[in-house]
Amino acid sequence: MITRTAIATAALVLAAACGQESAQPQELPETAGPLPSPSEMPGPDEGVYPSMMRATASIIGAEGTEIGTANFLDGPNGELIRVELSKGALEPGWHGIHLHAVGTCEDVGEFKESGGHQGKHEGGHGLLNPKGPEAGDLPNIWVAADGSAGYEAFTRLTGLDALLDDDGSAIIIHEDEDDHMTQPIGGAGARVACGVIE
Repeated sequence: MITRTAIATAALVLAAACGQESAQPQELPETAGPLPSPSEMPGPDEGVYPSMMRATASIIGAEGTEIGTANFLDGPNGELIRVELSKGALEPGWHGIHLHAVGTCEDVGEFKESGGHQGKHEGGHGLLNPKGPEAGDLPNIWVAADGSAGYEAFTRLTGLDALLDDDGSAIIIHEDEDDHMTQPIGGAGARVACGVIE
């Protein structure tokens, strides 16, 4: 009769053998040599520039009229975003600004149809959040006393390949500032401006 101890011992031996089998090194294909370091790669000084995708967005306010523009430039290491808002566009002060998952602003004044943030995940909102950030999280935008704004931000969290997917994306500006921690939108409040990224 086989005892429980014998069965357990056999199971351990079998598991160890399987582990050793899977741990065998695999042969790697031959390469032409080591990859170049970043300092050895050609760059702007040598006249070599990466192919950069571009996109724009016409930003509309709560009344449905254009209040500014956003420009997107896809670089080799991330996304450069520049926003310009006209005088009287928004209330002065800090406002949350995010990239949203659906490219629509059709529900003017609400802008809910643009969905949640790009790359949204439960409990992950916020540039200061240990569980985050989400791909759509950006630093706040400052609106001057005359209601205009100039803003430039760089993000490594997303790129135009993701922003220009089948259902597109939108850039949304909120009523209040984003504290970069509170779920789900950093306490930024209502959506007051929207632009479809194209």
